[in-house]
Amino acid sequence: MEGTIRCEANYVPLSPISFLERSAVVYRDRLSIVYGDHIHFTWRQTRDRCLKLASSLASRFRISRGDVVAVLAPNIPEMYELHFAVPMAGAILCSLNIRHDSAMISTLLKHSAARLIFVDYQFLDVAKGAIAIMSKTTAAVPQLVLIPDSNEVPPRQQSEIMEYEALLAMGNLDFEIRTPVDECDPIALNYTSGTTSSPKGAVYSHRGAYLNSLAAVLLNEMPSMSVYLWTVPMFHCNGWCLTWAVAAQGGTNVCLRAVTAKGIFESISRHNVTHMSGAPTVLNMIINAPAGEKLPLPGKVSVMTGGAPPPSQVVFSMEQMGFNVCHSYGLTETYGPGTICTWKPEWNSLPLETQAKIKSRQGVNHLGIEEVDVKDPATMKSVPWDAKTIGEVMFRGNTVMNGYLNDRKATEEAFKGGWFRSGDLGVRHSDGYIELKDRSKDIIISGGENISTIEVESVLFGHPAVLEAAVVGRPDDHWGETPCAFVKLKEGYEVNRDELIAYCRKKLPHYMAPRTVVFGELPKTSTGKTQKFLLREKTKAMGSLASRGKSKL
Repeated sequence: MEGTIRCEANYVPLSPISFLERSAVVYRDRLSIVYGDHIHFTWRQTRDRCLKLASSLASRFRISRGDVVAVLAPNIPEMYELHFAVPMAGAILCSLNIRHDSAMISTLLKHSAARLIFVDYQFLDVAKGAIAIMSKTTAAVPQLVLIPDSNEVPPRQQSEIMEYEALLAMGNLDFEIRTPVDECDPIALNYTSGTTSSPKGAVYSHRGAYLNSLAAVLLNEMPSMSVYLWTVPMFHCNGWCLTWAVAAQGGTNVCLRAVTAKGIFESISRHNVTHMSGAPTVLNMIINAPAGEKLPLPGKVSVMTGGAPPPSQVVFSMEQMGFNVCHSYGLTETYGPGTICTWKPEWNSLPLETQAKIKSRQGVNHLGIEEVDVKDPATMKSVPWDAKTIGEVMFRGNTVMNGYLNDRKATEEAFKGGWFRSGDLGVRHSDGYIELKDRSKDIIISGGENISTIEVESVLFGHPAVLEAAVVGRPDDHWGETPCAFVKLKEGYEVNRDELIAYCRKKLPHYMAPRTVVFGELPKTSTGKTQKFLLREKTKAMGSLASRGKSKL
């Protein structure tokens, strides 16, 4: 409207810090954090603890705006508190993968220029090793704060290392929170799961974290005072932004140091858990838990899954147990979830197996992101909505990272054409819903035909003896490559290579069925993704399947 004047007084930079401030008033006496038998905090207590910790960061360690503070810890209360305390001090939180070794931790600490690192006692030796490596190559090493074992009685004394509670006690409740000057200022730094010696750190903004947290509340249909069980690592995309989302609704965070089927069922039963998240491997763990560990659910438990496309059989089995599965899809660069398979009432009348297949799709963009599309990566034209034409999944919007830290070239490549390129290949159905077919590097091209490893894996998961499955291409002198299945069987089940191949050939075109089957454990990342690059190395070492003559499909 002509003559409209923007009132600067009404502009307040968006930040998830505000969620904690509100919950400390609205839900002040409600449980915020539960951990084991001894730790129970309210939202007022959590706000005060975070504020005092922020104060100590600023006064004791001179942490200022833009400084990076790292943390190496599992899903414990201190890890949750740091998601607020660090940005309240104006700093950037860098949550590190607890499965990294000292060499990788040193690389990431150096790349991020972290001033300080909080370390859980379980990973103290790893952190010390990382700092020792850094000391040989750089003059600047981060200071260390120990998070001791809260269950240790009496507490262990570490006189040479500052401890978490001692640092918190130094804080002042009169500390003035350093809210962002600009809502696009960074709040977190998250390294991609494929980190190598050349790390890529995705920079998150206060604005993006705020919006993706609210989107997480909506796509999980999370009402106020929900009870959320922490089975997805908080270090992974800041727990898919649910660290902040739970605070927005004044929910209860049930912390779980180690993710086990026994721990999951006991936590759900004890605390009346309403929501949780996890990769398909976590769902598989629940489904195949020993009978003695399974407990009846006190009510419907909503589960958001992602990190890898869930096999429809896994979704079906979870639903049969009383869980409600919500499938999301995204990447580190999209703050975790970027799409959601929004359910339509007309699908309720479909056979359960069909419903499970639909739920396995990646769906549509959630409300926090502007656009998601499947495009030809060369022409940038959208593919037809025919469920057949394969293109690359791309994102645009406020919940896409600012860029990669100190890596302009990688950032420019990722956003070439004005969209973030995921590297995932997919199709679009007639209703606009997206379905992934593969990572661009994982697609198998056999005799000129594209084979989706996701489709083959989904069929393998349908076999009653199969617990886990991953498919990669094996070199073939005649066909280029053929599918090779790596399979882990359920305990007490037996099936041989020929039986599995025959099973797949009944459900797939012959060229798509595995021609090689390898039984054993599957290598995984800490977030439950199968490390296919390691499996590809194994198939290369196997050599060509057709090296001694022309193979037949």
